[in-house]
Amino acid sequence: MAILRIELTILMIVGIVALASSESLVTFIFGDSLTEVGNNNYMQYSLAKSNFPYYGIDYPGGQPTGRFTNGRTIGDIISAKLGIPSPPAYLSLSPNADALLKGVNYASGGAGILNDTGLYFRLSFDDQIKDFEKTREAIKMKLGGDQAAEKFCNEAMYFIGIGSNDYVNNYLQPFLADAQQYTHDEFVGLLISTLDQQLGTPSTGSKKDGIPRAWSLGLHPFPEGEIKEWAVPEASEPMDSGIQFQSPGSGFKISNTSCCNVDTNVGGLCLPNSKLCKNRADYVFWDAFHPSDAANAILAEKFFSTLFPTSNSSAPEPAPSH
Repeated sequence: MAILRIELTILMIVGIVALASSESLVTFIFGDSLTEVGNNNYMQYSLAKSNFPYYGIDYPGGQPTGRFTNGRTIGDIISAKLGIPSPPAYLSLSPNADALLKGVNYASGGAGILNDTGLYFRLSFDDQIKDFEKTREAIKMKLGGDQAAEKFCNEAMYFIGIGSNDYVNNYLQPFLADAQQYTHDEFVGLLISTLDQQLGTPSTGSKKDGIPRAWSLGLHPFPEGEIKEWAVPEASEPMDSGIQFQSPGSGFKISNTSCCNVDTNVGGLCLPNSKLCKNRADYVFWDAFHPSDAANAILAEKFFSTLFPTSNSSAPEPAPSH
């Protein structure tokens, strides 16, 4: 039976800031391949890269950028709705670049909450937090001290999409230690305690109290018998029970397979010799694990309207389907 909905693995953390002026708004993005914009391209030995066709085919310029989709990430679309440029990859910037003051994307494909998730592939979430600490030090030097840097970071918006790899590339892999060491409930507890510790890191400049969270674990476009869905209700109040991508009016026709004809035996990525679907806007999934640009537009609209219910949040236009 075809999967009729998708629940995206994502944790959103945003500073409670007024959207008075897009000129003053700064975003810092952390996470995995759902939000990466090219950090892994700068890691010589990373196996989690999307710097080849047909990734980016619907992104401006039509070239691969390191985004794991045919077009834009959720972060790209939310940035556009906020009226600001999508932050560049951290590893693409020099340590003291003025661009750090405009926001940074630290996300890395393969990353998880746990340090042993996606080992060798990526910048772990802890690595990303450490990189933010370096950014904070650079900001302090540029703005003239701790007080100015603290104000700057407290007024920034933080977007984090993390968690799916801790299951897909860790707990659900029977040959890895965590699958043998923990029951499911124990593993959930480990994720929650680790995440709470990470989010309590003072250097992020964000306050835990009053920060909206949304977490639900995701479904991939495989036959229903191959899917295990896990819930983490303890982590937060769920934003939604799931986005109905095949409900009337959604515009999607296919959710049980990906637009790019992938081989799940070699990682499920869209390779240069893969065959593409005729109309990419019809598909929820781009490859075996990542939403299409059109699906990202729906997800971004949902998150944006939930976080800013009083804002004008008309749905973003999807990239061309060609």
